[in-house]
Order: sequence, then structure tokens, then C-alpha cells
Amino acid sequence: MDYQASEQLTQMRLNAMRDEYRRQDELPAMLDLSFDERFSMIVQAQFNSRKNSRIARELKNSGLREPCAAISAIDCSSERNILRSHIAQLSGMTWIKEGKGLLVTGATGTGKTFILCAFGHDACVTGYTVRYYRMTRLVELMMAARSDGSYEKKLQELGKPDVLILDDFGLKQCDHMFSLDLLEVMEERSYRKKSVFIGAQLPVRMWTESFKNKTAAEGFMDRIVGNAYRIELKGPSRRTRMPDEEMWGGNCRTESGGDGVEADNGA
Repeated sequence: MDYQASEQLTQMRLNAMRDEYRRQDELPAMLDLSFDERFSMIVQAQFNSRKNSRIARELKNSGLREPCAAISAIDCSSERNILRSHIAQLSGMTWIKEGKGLLVTGATGTGKTFILCAFGHDACVTGYTVRYYRMTRLVELMMAARSDGSYEKKLQELGKPDVLILDDFGLKQCDHMFSLDLLEVMEERSYRKKSVFIGAQLPVRMWTESFKNKTAAEGFMDRIVGNAYRIELKGPSRRTRMPDEEMWGGNCRTESGGDGVEADNGA
């Protein structure tokens, strides 16, 4: 490989093109290919490198609690009452472009976080921006933002990503101020047609009880519930089986065990 060309590719940060050029240069069989075929392979190598880097960056920025979760790993066993056809329908991710949401409910340990993160992961891979928050953490961030003068900036941050994931919703009742904060965020995201994923132990019909400000609760429900798919998990806790699985899988595991789910379009 020409040294000057190699250095120029390095300076332009086209390292994948440089490496593919070198790889081809070391394989005599490449001489059987035309210039266009070889150049196409070089360009494809750079394209794939940029794409993979973007996906890795988005997954890191997303803050997903289980960044290795994927839709293909969702357990659709009969005891969970999950229809593969419903998961397949949602796996296209085109509904995110339409601003539709995803509501995942069920008892503790039934796999809500895994499913939220699975769809969040695949959204990142598809090219969407994703941000994940546990509700208790979001309350702390909003309180801090009010104290240090960054409240408006924080609201803008919550309105920007294509997908906003709020996990453990309803574990603690939202006070008056945070109820208004949530309504403001949902109003902005509804206006922009941005998706919201929510995970909660409480069934959707009881979500208004999680707000001290009932007017804000009604506004929140109006903007979220009518434009979302629902997954209602049932079955025993999956955590009773996790220790053995985690010994082998670490943080990157697949779902296995018992939950129950019904997916339907709430629109």
C-alpha cells in the first residue's frame, strides 16, 4: 500500500478504509476483482465503521439500565401470554416515527425493565436517539435543576430524544411541582410527536393516583395513554432464576422465565 495514501487516510480519520485497503493488498485473490468492486468494499468498510460507532455512542448516551437487551431475546413462552405476532409488529420500530408510545405494566420482577430496554436498544440500532430514566432519579434531577437555574435547559433535554423511557413509574406519588414538570415534558413531546416508553407496577387505570395534582394527572394521561401500545405482564417474578443465569451472562443476558404480556395498540 502506498505510504502517503495510508497517511492521508489516517489524517482524514478514514481508518476503516485504510485497514480494508491494506487487507486487500495482502490478498492475491483480490486481483481477480475489478477496481469498482474493490473500491466498493473499501467504502462499505468505512460506512459500517461509522454506523457501528454511532450505534455504540447512542447506546452509551441512552443510559439504558440493560444496554444489551434486544427484542429478539424477549421470551414469548405461553405462561407469559405474549403473542410473537405483537412483538414482531412492534419490532419494525416505524411507530416511533409516528410518535406512538409503549406502556409496560406488571408486578415487580416480571421483566418490565428488560422489555423497555430491549425496545430502547433496537431503537438506537435503528437510528433513533433514546434516553432512559428511573423516575426516582428524574425527580432528583428536576429538583436540582430548579435549584441551580438549569430548569429550562433540563426541560429541553427531556423533549429532544426520539424516545424517552421512564421506568418504575408510580412507585412514589408525584408531588405538586413534579406533576407539573411531567405534564410540561409530555406536552412538549406530544407536540413534537416524540415517543414515550413507561414501565410501572400499577395498571394504567390507576396511574392518576400517582399524582397529587389531579389536573396535571388528567393532562398527562390524555397525552400518553391514547397514543401508545400496551404490554401487560403477568406471571411469577423472574428474579428467582437470575443468579445462575447472571453467572454465565454477566450484564448482557437474554430473557428467560415467566411473565405475562398482552400487546395492543391503545391508539
